[in-house]
Amino acid sequence: MKIFNVVRHFNYFQAMIILLQAGYLLAEPLPGVVILTTGGTIASKYSVERGAVIPQLTGSELVKAVPQLADIASIKVIEHVNLDSSHMTPEIWAGISLKVDKILQREDIKGVVVTHGTDTIAEGAYFLELTLKSNKPVVFVGAMRGALVPSADGPSNILDAVRQVCSSEAKGWPVTVTMNHHIHAANRVVKVHTHNVQAFNSGKKGCLGYISMGKVERYNNRSSEFKLPVPKVLPRVELLKTFAGDDGSLLRSAVDSGAKGIVIEGVGAGNVNPSVADAIDYAMQKQVIVVLCTAVHSGGVIPVYGEAGGGAILARKGVIMGGDLPGEKARILLMLAIPETRGNVNEIQKYFLI
Repeated sequence: MKIFNVVRHFNYFQAMIILLQAGYLLAEPLPGVVILTTGGTIASKYSVERGAVIPQLTGSELVKAVPQLADIASIKVIEHVNLDSSHMTPEIWAGISLKVDKILQREDIKGVVVTHGTDTIAEGAYFLELTLKSNKPVVFVGAMRGALVPSADGPSNILDAVRQVCSSEAKGWPVTVTMNHHIHAANRVVKVHTHNVQAFNSGKKGCLGYISMGKVERYNNRSSEFKLPVPKVLPRVELLKTFAGDDGSLLRSAVDSGAKGIVIEGVGAGNVNPSVADAIDYAMQKQVIVVLCTAVHSGGVIPVYGEAGGGAILARKGVIMGGDLPGEKARILLMLAIPETRGNVNEIQKYFLI
């Protein structure tokens, strides 16, 4: 207490200098951000043993490669898995969702960055958007170049993600995929290139924002329309792509193998041939939920055609129209909606209409 007695004898500015020197006035603490790592190209380097690139870097090594993080946030690293994202499963995403929700309950944590391989990052982000209870920011990031190659994009993407979590301009957005400075909504984003750093696109509705010179520029508003709980057991839901000459045998096999739901990527505005239509009838007779999407990148399902297998006929039979969701995301939504609605087709259809 002696120092406070001394301060009484000085003017305000002298007092501030004395308190600063004594360590009584501290800078405002940096926001807490957790980086949860799951592997992917962002954590990959060349393996002599494998003769190829595989995920090897730890979470701590990823953070060490971005020293600027120390200036903007108090970083905590949690290593969840270290996988190529082609090895991801809905069960792993369920575990990530539950863990992230628990992390976000902490008052000292502003948000979470999830590093993830780009092959399935759009699906993983969408799974968390549907299931997270917290409204705090969650940003998925990956990389198109390995960690040790020239011009690796991983460090920049991680830095952007942490900046986004800490920015007031990003407030209120649901889970995003932030790559190459573009901020994408999880339900819109698709991977459009196999190796270019500008590999993701949000289609005609556009991205949510852009990170320019370290600052978040907000273009669009979007909030999560609904939430679904993570079930104890995820039902088996298959994704099938139809094609010219498809005889429906793969669809029937999926039914006979125990699928509780099937998502079909139809052609055009959402159509299948008569053989596949017959297989759909078979599935519905077995109480299997069927969702119809389209393999076309833009436009979504429009049930207007009345030939056998046409979208209008399938809709009348009770096939759920998948809207503009790509098949892989429709599968995730169906997987979560079946247990929540106990397989009620009318209730499930409502989720796809939102």
